[in-house]
Amino acid sequence: MTSTLDINGKAVTVKAAPETPLLWVLRDELGLTGTKFGCGMAQCGACTVHVNGDPVRSCVTPIAALSGAKIATIESLGGEHPLQQAWVRHDVPQCGYCQSGQIMSAAALLAQTKAPSDEDIDNAMSGNICRCGTYQRIRAAIKDASGLAAAPVVAAPPAQGSDKPVASNDVDDEIAAASGSTSRGVGQ
Repeated sequence: MTSTLDINGKAVTVKAAPETPLLWVLRDELGLTGTKFGCGMAQCGACTVHVNGDPVRSCVTPIAALSGAKIATIESLGGEHPLQQAWVRHDVPQCGYCQSGQIMSAAALLAQTKAPSDEDIDNAMSGNICRCGTYQRIRAAIKDASGLAAAPVVAAPPAQGSDKPVASNDVDDEIAAASGSTSRGVGQ
């Protein structure tokens, strides 16, 4: 069966059963792979897109429910969106897998709340899981993008006896040495 969807401002005709989740249409049929599959149960937020401006989990949203809706994916932000720039400045991503969903949830928040409080951010982002635990950097990036810039940019602490930041491998090696292991596993 064919359906016409409004995706990133373009009318797109897709061949998929009405019960097909939007996620699979985006990724498999349209090649928009920025939206990620995380859990398939709307629990992690990796698949977040906007439907009429609201954050929606595309892994459980059938395309039949989207007739006439305006759908926006991470690709619609174009790479230069203030949130994407703030994400880079605050070194938010580690593995990066959850980031498109995190950014889409944050973009929906900022579209509705120009100067979000910590509580606003926590509420808006509560459905997005970051397994790397970069929540403080996410909050700082959202505030930065909103113009609040209340939190400083995250940087590594200076090395002992130096004013230069420690490289992350140095920090890993210092932790490993203190714990009696190597950065590659159990001590030798």
